[in-house]
Amino acid sequence: MTPPFEDHAPADDRITAYDERHFVTYLRLLDAADQGADWREVASIIFGLDAEEDAEHARLVHDSHLKRARWMTEQGYRQLLEKSRNQ
Repeated sequence: MTPPFEDHAPADDRITAYDERHFVTYLRLLDAADQGADWREVASIIFGLDAEEDAEHARLVHDSHLKRARWMTEQGYRQLLEKSRNQ
């Protein structure tokens, strides 16, 4: 089950509590993108949004969170590594 979500994922340059709650969401989005899944189906399955009813909103939520998921794989993961080293 997806935790409660905002229309826009964070855009901070640091991992947020929101990101931590959505690690699994981000992984699911990345997997779906890698498999070439249709964004409308992904928005429905992961976020429970109806892209037929409100395509603009569903696309906004999907794209914002997928962008953040990609940021996590490109930059955010470094913060997780630093945190684990300092523990």
